[in-house]
Amino acid sequence: HHDDVPHESAESVLVQTADAISGSRPGARREAFESYVKRLTRLEEIATDFPGVEKATVIQAGREVRVIVTPDKVDDAQAAALSEQVAKRIEGELQYPGQIRVVVIRETRAVGIAR
Repeated sequence: HHDDVPHESAESVLVQTADAISGSRPGARREAFESYVKRLTRLEEIATDFPGVEKATVIQAGREVRVIVTPDKVDDAQAAALSEQVAKRIEGELQYPGQIRVVVIRETRAVGIAR
């Protein structure tokens, strides 16, 4: 379908060539859907396997894992250490293209009401 319209410039030929080269890389355009879903699920499982973790969510097509911890069970220093521990476990157990960012979120809220 790319050659349906004739090229009007040298740039259009270069763009088509660059597109073909980048698209020929393994996994660049498509990844087996089943293995993709398994990888995302496994990322969440790894993150939620640690003590103090309430929830883990994988975002940005599996390039980031957000880990929400219980603030009264995990302090700031533990949250920082947890991000490294989760990242090391992901490195040891999964194969993935590129890198995966692990973000640990420890949130407390205080609400005051003025009347």
